[in-house]
Amino acid sequence: MFHKNEGGVDRAARVLLGIAALAMTQVGPQTPWGYLGIVPLLTGLAGNCPLYSVFGWNTCPLKRS
Repeated sequence: MFHKNEGGVDRAARVLLGIAALAMTQVGPQTPWGYLGIVPLLTGLAGNCPLYSVFGWNTCPLKRS
């Protein structure tokens, strides 16, 4: 459906950031703003960022044939 446009480091950073933001809803400041962590978590797990597609960015390593 969607092609992957995120590299491994980018995806790992997004997943970690998403988990950290979601953790803020349970521990620490316990703010509902932490639910915004769902966005980087889902894009990191899916490997596709819609904004990257809009701007034509791609952090995936090139596949050589």
